[in-house]
Amino acid sequence: MNLSELLGHVGIFGGAVIFSLALLSVFSVGMIIDKHRRFSLASRQSEKFKPEFKKFLHGGDVKDLIEAGKLHQNSYVAQVVSAGVSEYDGVIQNGGDPSASLELVTSALRDSISETLIQLKRGLGFLATIGSTAPFVGLFGTVVGIINAFRSIAATGSGGMSVVSGGIAEALVSTALGIFVAIPAVVAFNQFTGKLETFHVEMNRASSQLVNRLFKIPALKGLDVEEMAEVKAPAVKKEGPAYATR
Repeated sequence: MNLSELLGHVGIFGGAVIFSLALLSVFSVGMIIDKHRRFSLASRQSEKFKPEFKKFLHGGDVKDLIEAGKLHQNSYVAQVVSAGVSEYDGVIQNGGDPSASLELVTSALRDSISETLIQLKRGLGFLATIGSTAPFVGLFGTVVGIINAFRSIAATGSGGMSVVSGGIAEALVSTALGIFVAIPAVVAFNQFTGKLETFHVEMNRASSQLVNRLFKIPALKGLDVEEMAEVKAPAVKKEGPAYATR
């Protein structure tokens, strides 16, 4: 008995389970393709934006960095850097003291990282749900199918290994399909989660480099944006009158 014959003997309940798994498979594949496209676009634009960011770190102009960020709006690095630079530039445009805007810039960077991660994570929970529930949906269909198979055997009074094995084989189709749907969803979820961790590290690194460049604070090197918020801009030390010593 091949797969087409097994599917032909599946009952109404088993057919509903298989149809549900087929829908989950379609949604899962669609989400995987969409996330792969978005992540690839974000990676490519971030790689194009990084040279512009390096130019700024080595003495480039703030305006040029802002324009580069507008040209790479899908870059996760550009989104974070643009948020901090725009906050810093706004303080300057309003005639404020740039050295006093450290807390505002770090807050803008922290908020931008959170918003960017939320956007990138959107849909991953759906993949995780499919990967964890699809096998159980298939198993549920299998259990009901086995119950129906034994019930039919008891009602007709006909048994034998061939009858029992045929009914169980038909019921196990749901479990096989559930596993088939879950595997791509789990693999894709793990891959996207690993990429998100890399993106998060890169955004934190860019944030620390930006703050170090804007405020000339060597102590911020290697810190993430959460630790930067606890660091204050260095105060300018005023020299007092010199006293002659005897």
